[in-house]
Amino acid sequence: MARIAVGGIHHETNTFSPASHKADLDDYLKGGAYPALCRGPNMFDAVAGMNLSVSGFIDEARTRGHELVPLLWCHATPSAHTTERAFETIAGWLLDDLAAAGPVDALYLDLHGAMVTEHLEDGDGEMLRRGRAAVGDKVPVVSALDFHAIITPAMMENATALHAMRTYPHVDRAETGRRAARHIHGLLQGGVPFKAWRKIPFLISAPCQCTLAEPTRSIMAILEDLEGGDVEALNFTPGFPSADVYHLGPTVFGYGRNRAAVEAAVAALAEEVEGREAEFADAWISAEEGVRHAMRAKAGAIGPVILADTQDNPGGGGTSDTTGLLKTLVEQGARDAVLAMMYDDNAARHAHEAGEGAEIELALGGRSGIPGDAPFRARFTVDRLGDGTFEAHGAMMAGITYRLGPMALLRTGGVRVVVSGTKAQALDQGILRHLGVDPSAQKIIALKSSVHFRADFAEIASDIVVVLAPGSVIADTRLKDYRKLRPGVRLSPLGPVFGA
Repeated sequence: MARIAVGGIHHETNTFSPASHKADLDDYLKGGAYPALCRGPNMFDAVAGMNLSVSGFIDEARTRGHELVPLLWCHATPSAHTTERAFETIAGWLLDDLAAAGPVDALYLDLHGAMVTEHLEDGDGEMLRRGRAAVGDKVPVVSALDFHAIITPAMMENATALHAMRTYPHVDRAETGRRAARHIHGLLQGGVPFKAWRKIPFLISAPCQCTLAEPTRSIMAILEDLEGGDVEALNFTPGFPSADVYHLGPTVFGYGRNRAAVEAAVAALAEEVEGREAEFADAWISAEEGVRHAMRAKAGAIGPVILADTQDNPGGGGTSDTTGLLKTLVEQGARDAVLAMMYDDNAARHAHEAGEGAEIELALGGRSGIPGDAPFRARFTVDRLGDGTFEAHGAMMAGITYRLGPMALLRTGGVRVVVSGTKAQALDQGILRHLGVDPSAQKIIALKSSVHFRADFAEIASDIVVVLAPGSVIADTRLKDYRKLRPGVRLSPLGPVFGA
């Protein structure tokens, strides 16, 4: 039995998001769709039974008989940069707890892999560097990462092994933690691990990374075929294209007991990804085209048409308060339509003060300064109120209890809007059911999400359309104002070269 310290800090940073939407210490302390910052022995209970990497790691490591030492775990909704205050405070707490724990045989850090802070371009690499410095060179340091992780030299150098999720939507988060625990268990048995990695020279837009579709689906199948024997772990991370950092871009990396075997597997998978570059390209349609398409859906079609408002996806650092898709739905006279979620704490509070059945005048959303966006002014009926506390049951969020604070279902014309006082991605049907909306009975469901919603909504949808409305999560990577990328990276599949 080994003593393994367990801790983590999660943030996916959209450097293009408005500076007013940074992740400060309070954002990590309060939680929301995920547990609030938990520290010490209570951490294990706080994440128990959830589809989180840290939860899977804890379960697997305990099954293998290891003693776990809790540090802290926290998550903040994707946004602009994590503040220096938040990062340094939380990192300080985690490392203080690690020092107080005494000698450990291994360190597990549950990270995202795309954190940028006000003072650090590679927040995750810095956490791994500090963790490595604390435990020394001989202690295994292993991390589970998000599928969108941006792999850097600091991450590869300081971690004994990194394990990335393999699904997008991320239905395998707990399984990723379990894989990391199995790897740590193996490392503790002895042996010299080898590692190899290779950057892919083009960017991939987030909606094009979905593992339910080609070419990523086939690439992940090939990854699993290449893994095994002397190749203990193989990974492919497409990266998070809304982070303007030097090492942005997809990465293939792996670990194993034989250097030649690991290097060969990494090379083979990287060549597969590069050979299918053209298949990652996509065409985008406007919100207007998408709404027209949804309204033309044949009578009798089974299930709603889902419109994904990808450029205001709070899961990608969007502000979740842009109104372009809402305006389009109302202006085109959509019926039996619902949009989720609009982040506007003032509107949620006003609705609760007015009460169910009341009519209120609102200037809803549109306060983040997104170009082309503005508040949506209308008279709304308060159809339903909720306290924002409910359990998720979808494949990605199963076991997680949302605590979003006051929520309201507002109606204008044939369109209803789910309004929340806490920013969270619309990726679980529970968000609608909490306010009395039966998702399968709607004609149109507009969701502020890019891909994750598919884990729970795809099964009820008659069609799914990704649309473009104003937002800070720009889908077309050629249109992002990158300043820090390394020279030679293509801004999109077969696209222009950065710095050319």
